[in-house]
Amino acid sequence: MSVSGLIIYRITHFMEKRRVVVTGLGVLSPVGSNVEDFWKALLAGKSGVGPITKFDASLFDARIAAELKGYDAEANFGIKDARKISAFIQYGVVASREALINANLKISDTDPHRVGVVVGSGIGSIGSAEEEYQKFIEKGPGRISPFFIPKMIINEAAGQISMDCGAKGPATCSITACATGTTCIGDAYRMIQYGEIDVALAGGTEASISILGIGGFCSLKALSTRNDAPEQASRPFDKERNGFIMGEGAGVVVLESLEHAKKRGANILAEVVGFGQTSDAYHSTAPEDSGDGAARAMVQAVKWGGHELSAVDYINAHGTSTSLNDKIETKAIKTAFGDHARKVAISSTKSMTGHLLGAAGAVEFAACVLAIRDQVIPPTINYTTPDPECDLDYVPNVARKAKVEFAISNSLGFGGHNATIAVKKFKE
Repeated sequence: MSVSGLIIYRITHFMEKRRVVVTGLGVLSPVGSNVEDFWKALLAGKSGVGPITKFDASLFDARIAAELKGYDAEANFGIKDARKISAFIQYGVVASREALINANLKISDTDPHRVGVVVGSGIGSIGSAEEEYQKFIEKGPGRISPFFIPKMIINEAAGQISMDCGAKGPATCSITACATGTTCIGDAYRMIQYGEIDVALAGGTEASISILGIGGFCSLKALSTRNDAPEQASRPFDKERNGFIMGEGAGVVVLESLEHAKKRGANILAEVVGFGQTSDAYHSTAPEDSGDGAARAMVQAVKWGGHELSAVDYINAHGTSTSLNDKIETKAIKTAFGDHARKVAISSTKSMTGHLLGAAGAVEFAACVLAIRDQVIPPTINYTTPDPECDLDYVPNVARKAKVEFAISNSLGFGGHNATIAVKKFKE
């Protein structure tokens, strides 16, 4: 499309808020290296947490994490590229490939200039920084890799995905710590709504199980130290919770305008109907006590498409398994939903996957879409001791068959970032 044509297109479509649908999912997670394995594991209540194997963690208070199992970089990228491209970028590319296959979409079959990529990361390649600094200490500056900077910077995930699939629309990212995946999907949703693009690959990716990644969160006293029982360590909303579990992986979804999806005969999985984002303006790491920011994000997301809060059947909670998050998110849900808070089903899939940081929101959005597809809600596992401050329905321990026509996914990030995405069953 020419520049003049694009300008005319935007003028004629700007006021027209288009419907946006989900047509593809890609997931690389500690409980499954593809969408269906991931979903089966969640419904079975399978934990992906175990002892850290990526480095010697014996000196750390927390020695457990939710690592990917059986990931083969060379099989996905070849020997040369596997060395040049850092893990978090690789994970994003792999998830994007699956999402496109899942959507039965080849970028070459549509206008590549109308396809965007909005994929971010919370931390990027902290492991590359560790490796290159060690080279500097041992061998001097001449041994720092020329690939170091492109391996480390967060925007390279979107860049590499666009190169891999041929998408020539905007390739960008929003970085909002643990809300990154949700924010990126929300941004892509709005870009399609207002006619900037027709298709987007959107989500988040993370690979921060490293010395500094684990060490930094240990210093914050944020990680669970239940090292003797790793599969029981992530226990959102449970009274005995004592910190989150670091996870790794990626989630990428294909979003399309309804018009574009119908024109190519796509299988529509669900419809995105709202996005809310707010700031606590309070603290660099702690959520604000009242939960007001998270509550406002939920209300914004539901109201965006003109829906009532009582329409929500399921909330995939941020649910990190930390003392502050879980009780304040519970408070926020009560503030946002009032009496309906006690009727809506809530679960934290982080009880199984661990916390994928910048990828968490995208993986959890995928869980919401799958819950709508199959009319079943994944559980919050390891829920054994009720907490008086967390007294809602967290779908404890066992998946539940239920009517799920409208779901929201919450993500809350360091810096006071709150983001909620709303998705519902597609109807003509």
